[in-house]
Amino acid sequence: MSQVIVIGSGIGSLASALRLRAKGHDVKVLEASDQVGGKLGVLHSKGYRWDTGPSLFTMPQFVDELFTLFGEKPQEHFNYQKQFTVCNYFWEDGTRFSSSANLETFCSEASKTFNEQEEKIADYLAKSALKYDLTSALFIEKSLHKLSTFTSSKAAKAVLQMSKLDIRSTLNEVNEASFSSPKLIQFFNRFATYNGSSPYKTPGIMSMIPTLEMQFGTFYPTGGMRSIVESLQLLGERHGVEFHFNESATSIDYVNQKVTGVTTEHKSYRADIVVSGIDAHYTYTSLLPKLKAPKKTLEQEKSSSAIIFYWGIKKSFPALDLHNIFFSEDYKKEFDAIFKDKILSADPTVYLNISSKADSADAPEGCENWFVMINVPTNNGQNWKQLVSEARSEVIKKLNRNLNVDLNELIVTEDVLDPVKIEVNTSSHQGSLYGSASNSKFSAFLRHPNFSTQLKGLYFCGGSVHPGGGIPLCLKSGQIVADLIADA
Repeated sequence: MSQVIVIGSGIGSLASALRLRAKGHDVKVLEASDQVGGKLGVLHSKGYRWDTGPSLFTMPQFVDELFTLFGEKPQEHFNYQKQFTVCNYFWEDGTRFSSSANLETFCSEASKTFNEQEEKIADYLAKSALKYDLTSALFIEKSLHKLSTFTSSKAAKAVLQMSKLDIRSTLNEVNEASFSSPKLIQFFNRFATYNGSSPYKTPGIMSMIPTLEMQFGTFYPTGGMRSIVESLQLLGERHGVEFHFNESATSIDYVNQKVTGVTTEHKSYRADIVVSGIDAHYTYTSLLPKLKAPKKTLEQEKSSSAIIFYWGIKKSFPALDLHNIFFSEDYKKEFDAIFKDKILSADPTVYLNISSKADSADAPEGCENWFVMINVPTNNGQNWKQLVSEARSEVIKKLNRNLNVDLNELIVTEDVLDPVKIEVNTSSHQGSLYGSASNSKFSAFLRHPNFSTQLKGLYFCGGSVHPGGGIPLCLKSGQIVADLIADA
């Protein structure tokens, strides 16, 4: 039985810790803050409750299987409800579209709203599902940095149908070739934001992302997104995973290119295996300063960051749902601002999450808790105090126009998260939400691997390494790490 130290307690770290404990290892989790979760935090104010990080929950089976590893029934500890409406969409010209979780209903209603042939929409989604089926075993479930991954029958099948993956086209080019409606093109372009990328740069294979919503569904966890990590912490504690809070790691220790443990602000821990679940850039610069860092990997273009307003609203809005999108009028200009000019868009797309739509306890009666987010560039020394003020003004104007309301009279409490705070709170380099952006056809292969090529016994999980950011992929990174350790 090996002694394992997991640094950080984000969703990827928790998955790694649980899977390694299930395999019989002695596992300790070192967390710099006083609670688990990483970006999956929580905020309370004046009777309102917000999940502060990721708000979209797909592929819940990836969480369920962590319970079944220990012979437990997931539903006795963690529950969720499927959403019948995925998201409500708003355009400045008054067009509104409610995205149904039912595939046939979606195709029918999208055809009517956007004046596109229903068969074209169904065909697009079928191709999306095919891309996922062909590549999930290769790009999501296995290490891309091991030769064995590419010698499997599944890899051979994907290679033989490479032309169907649209790797050489951008997502926007795929969508423009599929539809004539600018609004429907914009609708499918937005899926690039699920990993913090630009639809005008990310490869067309990313058109498989809608499958996560359209084919597998979206869900809301009982108790909010925060309940995911809290239930996994309790699972770990029931089965012997040790959690050490307020233990900020200061170095990963090694001798003769083999890890020996981790030193924190308080003490040193011996370990045979170390799993870093925190940002790869931070791991090298702060915990392994004398080790030669993979410069090319760490200098990749970063994903977008965000400004998020947490507003307590003293009114309810029947036109809104759990997830809502208010689109910009010039999507290309918005992404150029983020990735090319590194500035705020003058007309940002606004994402509005209202968890009180699913759980009324998250806001006082007749009120709503608004999580209002726009995509922004990473922190490169901009004046974020000024930019947050400008963003707030533009966001309120957009929401006022679309909802015919004066939000300034309705906001009773407010908090704000910006790229600087994201970097400080989570050690995410420059406040990036998803580590590296997927803005090239080689980006998947350029992500940091789940293991070290320099130090035996050192592994990596979480959103800054393979297979990427977002809850499902971070959970899979934990599985990949556990499999790699088992095969070592």
